[in-house]
Amino acid sequence: MFDFVQPWWGLHYAVSLLLGYLLGSIPFGLIFARLAGAGDVRKIGSGNIGATNVLRTGKKGAAALTLIFDGAKGAAAVLIAGSFYGIGGAAAAGLGAFLGHIFPVWLGFKGGKGVATFLGVMLALAWPVGLAVAATWLAAAALWRISSLSALIAAALAPLYMWMWGESLAAVLAAVLTVIIFITHRDNIARIASGSEPHIGRA
Repeated sequence: MFDFVQPWWGLHYAVSLLLGYLLGSIPFGLIFARLAGAGDVRKIGSGNIGATNVLRTGKKGAAALTLIFDGAKGAAAVLIAGSFYGIGGAAAAGLGAFLGHIFPVWLGFKGGKGVATFLGVMLALAWPVGLAVAATWLAAAALWRISSLSALIAAALAPLYMWMWGESLAAVLAAVLTVIIFITHRDNIARIASGSEPHIGRA
């Protein structure tokens, strides 16, 4: 999707990483939950600022907006940096946005788990791959009705999808982000293994 541009090697990619981090660190879940009158989403449910926890407030509109904007900030970072610095800049910005969402400086480095931002990054790097990741999540959710399990399966397959699409650098990035997603979901993985992970539509 992007040309491989390497101007002033380190500096431009550092700028891309920083741009991505600043965009990714915008806590849309916290913002939309408060605007919807749900208060501080960090004091509800899992304490996470992502769309799944915002949904636990009962504010479906706020949860939907959180999902959309968390994905959009990842996509925006990739597209902006990629337009200037090619695939290298796009990958750096995608990594930055993902890390910014998980470790936002404004919230004491305690953010979300990164799934929506991950999807936005995949869509911007190669939209057919992003659609395949989203379709995988939907299929897994339809089968098992567990949001976290669906996210883990979709993320695990993303590097393969990206490699099959011919984007080797993006496939490496997808693999790195997938490892981080598994780390952020370690509690969910333990609950899945014990059979206590909540199903979609339940608290």
